[in-house]
Amino acid sequence: MTRLARHVLLIGMALSVPLAAYAQNGNSVAPARPGSDSQAAPVASGASPVSAASSSSAKGKLSTIDQQFVQDAGTAGATEIAASKLALSNSSDTQVKAFAQRMVADHTRLARYLDAAAMHHGITEAPSADAAVTGSLETLHGAAFDKVYIKQVALNGHQKAITVFSTESMKGNDALLKNTAAKALPIIKHHYAMAQQLAKLKGNAS
Repeated sequence: MTRLARHVLLIGMALSVPLAAYAQNGNSVAPARPGSDSQAAPVASGASPVSAASSSSAKGKLSTIDQQFVQDAGTAGATEIAASKLALSNSSDTQVKAFAQRMVADHTRLARYLDAAAMHHGITEAPSADAAVTGSLETLHGAAFDKVYIKQVALNGHQKAITVFSTESMKGNDALLKNTAAKALPIIKHHYAMAQQLAKLKGNAS
């Protein structure tokens, strides 16, 4: 079994732990926020209609740093899922596709975990993918797609996510969101390690 394959297996096992623990504590992981990628939404994700007043009121109960985490973590996850779904159709490399498939699966599970925490605070707006990132990938295919996907999504995307989740885990004020970030951080770091290995294999290391 290759190192990349072992990472894939370990991440799949790790993701099941926080979700199971969350449910055992009497919390509901489902349903996901309407329209979110954790409900297997289409690649072109968008926010569903919600009550602006209700959403604004819920956000007002959270500190600025916690609000920023909900927004940034949601966008990061939605972008990862959307871009990786594109990889499944636009890439012709089996290793890139295997990585992308794992990202879709893992980030969908993680999105459900994050959705549960957000909905606990009455935040029902579905996170949207970064259109600039997905837009830069939509017209690319084959090796050209792989190069941009590995750099922008696999590497840069996970680097940014590590910063987002690290900040919340250390400086967040809301206990639930802070705990969510802390439990997810090791998984995201594993993803980044996988991305680094993939980049080396494809001669795309940065």
